[in-house]
Amino acid sequence: MSGRSTVPLAAPTATTMTAEPVPPHPAHPTLREAFAYWLKLGCISFGGPAGQIALLHEDLVVRKRWISEPRFMHALNFCMLLPGPEAQQLATYLGWLLHRTRGGLLAGGLFVLPSLLLLIGLSWVYMAYGDVPALAGVLYGIKPAVTALVVSAAYRIGSRALRNALHGSIALAAFLAIFALNLPFPLIVAAAGAAGYLGSRWARAPAHSDQAEGRHSALAAVIDDSTPLPAHARSSWARFWRVLGTFLGLWLLALGSLCAFCGWNGALTQMAWFFTKAALLTFGGAYAVLPYVYQGAVQHYHWLSAAQMMDGLALGETTPGPLIMVVSFVGFVGGWTQAVFGTGTHALSGVVASLVVCFFTFLPSFLFIFLGAPLIESTHGKLQFTAPLAGITAAVVGVMVNLAIFFAYHVLWPAGLTGRFAWPAALIGGAAALALLRYRRGVIPVVLACGLAGFALYTIEPVYIQSL
Repeated sequence: MSGRSTVPLAAPTATTMTAEPVPPHPAHPTLREAFAYWLKLGCISFGGPAGQIALLHEDLVVRKRWISEPRFMHALNFCMLLPGPEAQQLATYLGWLLHRTRGGLLAGGLFVLPSLLLLIGLSWVYMAYGDVPALAGVLYGIKPAVTALVVSAAYRIGSRALRNALHGSIALAAFLAIFALNLPFPLIVAAAGAAGYLGSRWARAPAHSDQAEGRHSALAAVIDDSTPLPAHARSSWARFWRVLGTFLGLWLLALGSLCAFCGWNGALTQMAWFFTKAALLTFGGAYAVLPYVYQGAVQHYHWLSAAQMMDGLALGETTPGPLIMVVSFVGFVGGWTQAVFGTGTHALSGVVASLVVCFFTFLPSFLFIFLGAPLIESTHGKLQFTAPLAGITAAVVGVMVNLAIFFAYHVLWPAGLTGRFAWPAALIGGAAALALLRYRRGVIPVVLACGLAGFALYTIEPVYIQSL
């Protein structure tokens, strides 16, 4: 009895306490090291915002220890409150915190650059060779997978966001507002935030603790809770107005140049104006703002068709970077069809339009970080916006359900409800939903498998599939 207690228990306990050396304090990364990392991240950032944020956490908090867990979560909470792609904004924030403005520009720019270049290439192939059966077959299989992805995302977010009757009511009201009443998305977001705030005032919110920091937060990091606030992260009104003036100047210069070149009603100018507004409304990620983009790009401006919008989202799901990069496809197709530089310039028009759309979509994201991050750093641990954010997130669930219904309708009844039901697409979509929800497979394997299934169907029964 005593032998068991003194040898097997006491000795390993002492060994465990003394064997692990204390990791040394990590060295501050050079700008070159940061450049290499941000470029790598932009090339491998698959999996949507959840996967991208998890990748950032694993690399920067756990492995490299460039930032501590609490500081990482503090930055993430701020980015979650902003319109725009939260993962890209988080990368911009952390790059700025490490290497000032140039670090933020590198981190945020490289997060989207590989995806932009890849999507421009895919968009060109789509528009130039879109009638190739192989490509059409792959897209036929990916479209129902996209529908399953939206359903899966709505389920995952809803299971976390709809924590009480208030949040469930907000989600239902948001769904009815956009599905039945066709209310504008900004109004839905504003009403949901107000409802969340008022609900938290009327009802006692359940107590919750901060997220567990784990053993990694106890390790020294380049930037941790005890790190003094660097000079560039100190908030001042002079800096605030300087940054705001710089970004407004860039926006006005770019928009004015487009207006001078093709007029206010020109395609490029209208794209710049429309996607500036869209960038200010992307609360909850790309899935939440896609109905707004659809309403404008497809129904109002007619830059592309509903089927092409679905194809663009399918392509966007297979590339790294934020899903909102699908707007570059929208811009490319719109520029191609409008031929803004004249007859025979379809490819050039598409590339320029894609670059214009991307610039005006992401410019506000950089503005929000460079403008707000110093203020957030000076108020570490004092953010009190969780109630409005919870209301907006609940509304996003309802909007995403509406988006899933919209996609399912166009995938399963491509010719309308009076047409034939596309049962092959239904089988592919059901299998994709099962793989995502039941077996928790990754997005990329599921999308690729569905694309191969669509290609196989086109190979076996091309006439039948084309008739759907």
